[in-house]
Amino acid sequence: MNRRSVLTGPLLPVLMAVLVFGGWEAAVWLLGIPKIVLPPPSAIVLALWDAVGSSEFHWHLLITLWEIVAGFALGAIGGLLLGFLVALSPLAERLVYPYIVAFQTLPKVAVAPIIVIWFGYGLSSKIIITATIAFFPLLANTIMGLRSAPADQIEMLVSCTATRWQVFRMVRMMAALPYIFVGLDVAIVLSVIGAIVGEFVGAKAGLGFLLMQKNFNFDMAGTFAILVVLSLIGVVLHVIVQAVQRRVIFWMNTAGDRPISV
Repeated sequence: MNRRSVLTGPLLPVLMAVLVFGGWEAAVWLLGIPKIVLPPPSAIVLALWDAVGSSEFHWHLLITLWEIVAGFALGAIGGLLLGFLVALSPLAERLVYPYIVAFQTLPKVAVAPIIVIWFGYGLSSKIIITATIAFFPLLANTIMGLRSAPADQIEMLVSCTATRWQVFRMVRMMAALPYIFVGLDVAIVLSVIGAIVGEFVGAKAGLGFLLMQKNFNFDMAGTFAILVVLSLIGVVLHVIVQAVQRRVIFWMNTAGDRPISV
């Protein structure tokens, strides 16, 4: 294996991880940094191991996963449906879209307490908060994708007496699929943030609730362990969306063909 293959192959991320975490561990011990300020990676691994073997942690994990998946599904469906409506109806765009943009500019941390007051401290408020965060990427990318359909293909189908549904299915939807999957990819990662934001505002269970407990008890190793779990959840969900995209949009094999999200 030559030097070029090492620098461009799968070994590079491993070497980077060893360098970063090895340097982190050494810095904590050599500089005498208190664990309450910055725990070493070894302490985080031990805390993570203890958490994985705890049934209480499993319960909090399942609660957060349900909030993420349910909120993502609700936000994605709403974003897709409203995106179709806005993209295909100029009247709907003038009436609805400005209010959607205005709502999107509101900080979700500021809106979350209101949602908790309306829907309570249970799962419903967390799912709705997650949905509001996952909603806009699907909406914006769906609109952009539908409007990116080639005009010449639409004109050709119309000249062949194709119906509006046939034009939508054969041209507009095919053009929009890459954009929609970019929106799904962005939304699924943001859903993790949305669920934790909702649990920070008010919750009785979940990883966000557990994270606040660890912070309150100054358990920095446990806090970092939960952050690692949340990062892994985001990565796994991202990989799942990517795998579904490769199966559905099988004709897009290169990264250069992928549209940019909004």
